[in-house]
Amino acid sequence: MRAYLVEKHEDKTFSSGIQEIDIPTIEENEVLIKSLYSSLNFKDALSSVGNPGVTRVFPHVTGIDVAGVIEESKSELFAVGDEVLVTGYDLGMNTNGGHSEFVKVPASWVVKKPKNISAKTIMTYGTAGLTAALSVNELLNNGITPQSGEILVTGATGGVGSIAVSILSKLGFNVVAISGKENKIEFLKSLGAKEVILRKDFDIENKKPMVSERFAGVIDTVGGNILAEALKAIKYDGVATCCGLTSSFTLNTNVFPFILRGVRLIGIDSVECKIEKKIAAWEKVANEFHIDTLDEITHEISLDEIEDAYKALLGGNATGRYVVKL
Repeated sequence: MRAYLVEKHEDKTFSSGIQEIDIPTIEENEVLIKSLYSSLNFKDALSSVGNPGVTRVFPHVTGIDVAGVIEESKSELFAVGDEVLVTGYDLGMNTNGGHSEFVKVPASWVVKKPKNISAKTIMTYGTAGLTAALSVNELLNNGITPQSGEILVTGATGGVGSIAVSILSKLGFNVVAISGKENKIEFLKSLGAKEVILRKDFDIENKKPMVSERFAGVIDTVGGNILAEALKAIKYDGVATCCGLTSSFTLNTNVFPFILRGVRLIGIDSVECKIEKKIAAWEKVANEFHIDTLDEITHEISLDEIEDAYKALLGGNATGRYVVKL
């Protein structure tokens, strides 16, 4: 089968590209998925260059998402022909991932695809869409409504951010987006953002412990000082979710927003969260969270085009989502 393979050489350098490899053999409680679509994420790009924080097992097939059809099953949970998807867990990290024509995974990682969404569409969402859905869910579950006020989305041109903007807009929220890309202001407004703040105007270290209340909620995808400054501007009883670290993994903040305004900071993990939580989120993605702007944020590519897409992701030049047709 064809797969996008990353190899480590004796001189500790890495190379990657399309190769022919053996179709894997499944064991008890595993399934073999015939891949239809996958996606590209920043974590995939890091894996492609041998980042040890993501992947330590080589040779290695990238791809932390996959959707397809059960080709072979040694599990009572799934039958041949079932339409399924896998996101998160160890897929595409140290277990061969979705950028191949067949994928072997434990049955416990697999979710049956909701009926009213295609394999391509659900991979357009992918891990980024799942993360966005989990983030929006936390706002809703904690009482944040469109009437509560503006929602700030950071890193808004990225995969998670752009989908979060679209979902929130569909649900009737007034969305304020932050982006470092001045040429993408109109793009973000087309997704539903009412206002766009440039990163250079927001990512300024303010020594005040708090600033005027503005946002009812925040969906943060970047971490660092941007999240620290956003926390200072959240309204009383507001909520912030945190799912990324592209700006920084450190958070230099203070306790005042939490003890004087009752602000809640909620971490979002789409990798190891319970399978029941994933199933519920995917059902929402297929129904009330389903958005009509997917085509505007999606680039469909083939296996042969993955390498160029990785360069765009690593260079900070990617916008929206890449979906890979197998």
